[in-house]
This record gives sequence, C-alpha cells and structure tokens, in this order.
Amino acid sequence: MTDFVQALLDGLALGSFYSLLALSVALVFGLLHLANFAHGELLMVGGYALYAMEGAPFPFVVLVVVIVVVLMAVLMERLAFRPLRDADPTTLLISAFAVAYLLQSLALFAFGGRPKTVEVASFASGSIDLLGLHLSVLDLVNVGAAAVLLGGLAAFLRRSPIGTQMRAAAEDFRMARLLGVRANRVIAVAFAISGLFAAVTVILLVAQSGTVTPTMGLAPVLIAFVATVVGGMGRLGGSAVGGFLLGIVTVLLQTYLPDGLVPFRDAFLFSAVIAVLLVRPQGLFGSKALVGRV
Repeated sequence: MTDFVQALLDGLALGSFYSLLALSVALVFGLLHLANFAHGELLMVGGYALYAMEGAPFPFVVLVVVIVVVLMAVLMERLAFRPLRDADPTTLLISAFAVAYLLQSLALFAFGGRPKTVEVASFASGSIDLLGLHLSVLDLVNVGAAAVLLGGLAAFLRRSPIGTQMRAAAEDFRMARLLGVRANRVIAVAFAISGLFAAVTVILLVAQSGTVTPTMGLAPVLIAFVATVVGGMGRLGGSAVGGFLLGIVTVLLQTYLPDGLVPFRDAFLFSAVIAVLLVRPQGLFGSKALVGRV
C-alpha cells in the first residue's frame, strides 16, 4: 500500500509538470488552432538564460528568465505567426517548425552542442520522510508551482476582462472579433501567458536535470501535445487533467512493470494513449467539433 501511495505522490509531482506544459500549448491552440511546435524552443531559450545567470540570486534569476521567455513568446507571435494568421493550418505548422529549427541552430552556433551544466534552486535538493513516504522538496515545489499557476490562470480567465475575451475568442474567434474583441491583444496575451508557463517549467526542468542543450525542448513539447490531445484539444481544463493523468500513469508503469519490461515503459504508455483516442478521438473532455480541425 505504501508503494502505491508513493507512486501516486510521485505521479502527482510529474503530472504537475506535465499539466503546466500542456496548458502552455493549449492556450495558443485554443485561439489559433496552431500546434506550436516552436514552444519547446521557449524552454531552450529559458534554459540558456539560466545558464547565463548561474550564480546570481535565485529570485533575480527567476525574474530575468520569466521576462526573457515571455518577451521571446510575444516576439515569436508578432514576427512568425501574426503575418500568417489568415493562412491555412499547414502553413502555420510549417512556420512553427521553421522557428524551432532557426532557434535551435542559433543556440547551437552560440553555445555548441555539448550539454551545459547548470545548478538551479539548490535549496530544493533535499527530501522529507513522512509516514514511510519519501517526498522530494523539488516535487513539492512542482506541485506548489502548478497549484499557484493553475489557480491564477483560472481566476484570470474568469474575472478579468481580457480573460473573458480570451474565453469568448476560444469559443468562436470570428464572432468575438465582430463583437469588438481586439484580436492582436488577446493573442499576444495568450502567448505571454504561455511564455510565463514555459519559464516556470524550464526552471523546474533544469533544477531536476541540471543540464541545458539546444534540443532540450523537444521531448517536453511532445509530452505537452500528447497530454493536450488526451485531455481534449481546445479544453484548458482537459489539458491540465491530461497532464496529471499522463504523469500518474507514467510513474505507475515505472513502479509496477516487471524489471524486464521497464525499458518499454513509454511503449506501454503510448499504447494506452492510442487506446483512449480510439475510443474517444476528441480526447477525454474534448468536443467532437474540434476533431476535424486537429
């Protein structure tokens, strides 16, 4: 029983990280129906910002990384996606891949291909033993950060004028524009919030891994899209739940698979994802109306 509870707690921590990733891509998809595969490069930019700021006071590092990543997200929207807003989804997708490869190439040129070692949030390296359970301080930080950001986003979307406009635009963008919603501002804010989530997730990621590479954003952004698809494209709450489910199932498989099958954990995980999508192509909480758009 203790092993099961421990696995659930570890899965909750991993799921918190995945849910932040999923929400950061779902915000943009909800407005533009854009699968922004360049989002991973926001993590990479934040990672190298951490590398450049190593040794500085942690609160100052967090502030700088948030500013850098948010500005990069807004700049990405302004230069790469706004001119193509009326283009078909395939063109937007190609643009996202082009931005991703461009930023990866620039990072490779500037920093080289070798991993850079970065020490972040050393205060969170300890652990707590409670009632036979082993709780990592960093895992607690993951859960706390997710709770604050998810709660803050929910309050922002429900109670602020721009949040209300974002929800209206996500339901019917053309109608929202006819009713006076300023499209450029709403989309820029969505990218800025996506950048904020990316900044927090990269700090958590680098605190865990301790390294930065030009391709560090690839695996997280793929996980983010898988969680978003499982939860339901276009549903922010569904994306968050998809992230938590993915994290919990990943840890349960790691814990209970026989030793010989543990290396194939991801194969079992994605087989389960495929099974879910065969039954519900729109995801667990998605709308059938979005299936064709995806």
